[in-house]
Amino acid sequence: MSERIVEGVRLSNPDKILYPGQGITKAELADYYVAVAERMLPHVANRPITMVRCPTGQEKKCFYQRHAGSGVPEQLHEVKVPGFDDPYLYIKDLPGLIAMVQMGVLEMHPWGVTVEHPDQPDRIIFDLDPDEGLGFSEVVEAALEVRERLERIGLTSFVKTTGGKGLHVIVPVEPVIDWRAAKAFAKDLSAQMAADAPERYLTRISKAERAGRIFIDYLRNDPTSTAVGAYSTRSRPGAPVATPILWDDVSAELDPSLFTLRTVPDRIASEAADPWLDINSIGQRLPVI
Repeated sequence: MSERIVEGVRLSNPDKILYPGQGITKAELADYYVAVAERMLPHVANRPITMVRCPTGQEKKCFYQRHAGSGVPEQLHEVKVPGFDDPYLYIKDLPGLIAMVQMGVLEMHPWGVTVEHPDQPDRIIFDLDPDEGLGFSEVVEAALEVRERLERIGLTSFVKTTGGKGLHVIVPVEPVIDWRAAKAFAKDLSAQMAADAPERYLTRISKAERAGRIFIDYLRNDPTSTAVGAYSTRSRPGAPVATPILWDDVSAELDPSLFTLRTVPDRIASEAADPWLDINSIGQRLPVI
């Protein structure tokens, strides 16, 4: 069996096809993470992480993994989270990213906490999930409204595509609150939007009620209820990537399907600045709303 060494990690069967539609191999996935690591690691390293493993490729059976098991590479580490019996996995560096490629990981979902403060979130997420029949322009309008409401109460937010049909609005905060407070804040703001425009938004997860509306998923703000990480690939056709963007990019012309494993490295190289450069350095706390 052939193998390849990437960042000190042995990749077995590097020519294995992971995305059949594009002919993307395990080696190409590893090369992608080498290319984006500088941008990606500040958002996924040193955080408990949930992996979506697809050992036989994107079109085959995938499964979630949060805890160590047999065959977990040495480049992955464990952290004990208060309130949970089993420790959770996390990575520290680029070799950790490559080790997950070796494991057949096609999605990385970091928690909104760091391993230093595993029960105190430092990121709050609003996941905008539209009904199938809605155009992406409606999601754009929703994201801009979330941003505006946050600005009214003095909070700076950031945005990324999800590798799907929605957008994530992320609020960085100092890790001084617990999960209950983070979730309550997200729920309150989401409920205000749904109350002001019930024909456009809802906060209940029911698919039957979602027709023609956008589900504002505040439930991501719970331990283990993670969201896909910045620059992670998705286990979907086309190898889409969840991509941080500038708020100036959030317009009717935005097409998230253009952000893929094969296009994002060139996008990064052409950007004047990192859209999320300041996300980990903004010192802000939640006000009462």
